[in-house]
Amino acid sequence: MNALTHAAPVSSPIATTQRKVAIICSHGGLDEVYPSLILANAARQSGIDAFVFFTFWGLDAITESKVDHLHLNLAGNPSSGMPTVLAGLPGVESFAASMMKKQMKELELPTVREMLQILEEAGAELYACELAMNMFKRTKKDLLGNVKDVITAGDFYDLAEGAQIIFT
Repeated sequence: MNALTHAAPVSSPIATTQRKVAIICSHGGLDEVYPSLILANAARQSGIDAFVFFTFWGLDAITESKVDHLHLNLAGNPSSGMPTVLAGLPGVESFAASMMKKQMKELELPTVREMLQILEEAGAELYACELAMNMFKRTKKDLLGNVKDVITAGDFYDLAEGAQIIFT
């Protein structure tokens, strides 16, 4: 068992009100989805209520046909260390994603699909953005089963009342 898997949430004896965090996942790259999932998992392990709102390209992380095929966004990413002209070549992002997945496996980091299951089991709630769903012509049937609901931005704000909001 590693630090990201099934650790039970812990309650803070100091807090008088339940803390909560609302995480917005708006990007669909492998390197962009993990921060949202790791933050939500860390929140639950700390006894903090957590929900993740997937919007725009972030929907790929919770779409059945896409979740296992997320890639890295190297082109135009100054932190990748790779010139944009090379990063944009066919196959480079797929190769980089396979290398990253190999390293994650060596570190025993769960896959995105496994992380979503861990989050659900830990009590985190996963939501899809209704507007983005309509834009990308997706239905609830296209989503993974652990997505609680498709909600509007207004619903997001209702859920996020009193929560720390993190945009990844």
